[in-house]
Amino acid sequence: MQPHCHDTTDRWSWLVPAISAQRMQARYDSILAAAKSVFTEHGFAGASISDIARRAGVSDGLVYRYFTNKRDLLYHVLRVFYERIMTDLEADVLRQTRFEDRLHLLIGRHLDAFVADAALCRLFISEVRVASDYQGSAFQELNRRYTAILIRIVDEALAAGAIRRDVNPRLLRDVIFGAIEHRAWSFVNGRGDLAKDRTAHELTTLLLRGMVVNEAAP
Repeated sequence: MQPHCHDTTDRWSWLVPAISAQRMQARYDSILAAAKSVFTEHGFAGASISDIARRAGVSDGLVYRYFTNKRDLLYHVLRVFYERIMTDLEADVLRQTRFEDRLHLLIGRHLDAFVADAALCRLFISEVRVASDYQGSAFQELNRRYTAILIRIVDEALAAGAIRRDVNPRLLRDVIFGAIEHRAWSFVNGRGDLAKDRTAHELTTLLLRGMVVNEAAP
């Protein structure tokens, strides 16, 4: 995504040397990288635009040319994170023909995200999602776009008769992502190993086969 500098055109704009699109993108990327680093080290509340500008090697004013405020910066940090983990994810999942394989792949990729970016996942869980203004926010919409991939494969499995008709896709979504988050919480806080491959296998098996030996309905 191209940086969205505020329009600074005025009668003195001829005094400001033009910069290339590549240079603008490089500045945008460096500010985002600095913001991610500062947010994950100090938390959203503990971070400041000055801290981020200093880390990026730019002025506070330059940060504001690219981003409206600290919340806008956090949104773009998380947008880049979500876009990275969603790249090719839906296509890869839908390339699988069996629901079991689709579910296992999706769970595995979600666990991969915790391993690859533990600090940012911790920030999202501990500060972003618990914020009073999370409901209906752009942050929640990012998360919905991501979890919609699971809803889609469950809806398709229901339509194909591959799973029980009484399966609630949204309840299943909450069970899966809630279980993974609970399992990963110690790991993202620097305690223990996530054992993602084993966790993906065990969770997929548990969901598909249940727990009782007798599969007859009670």
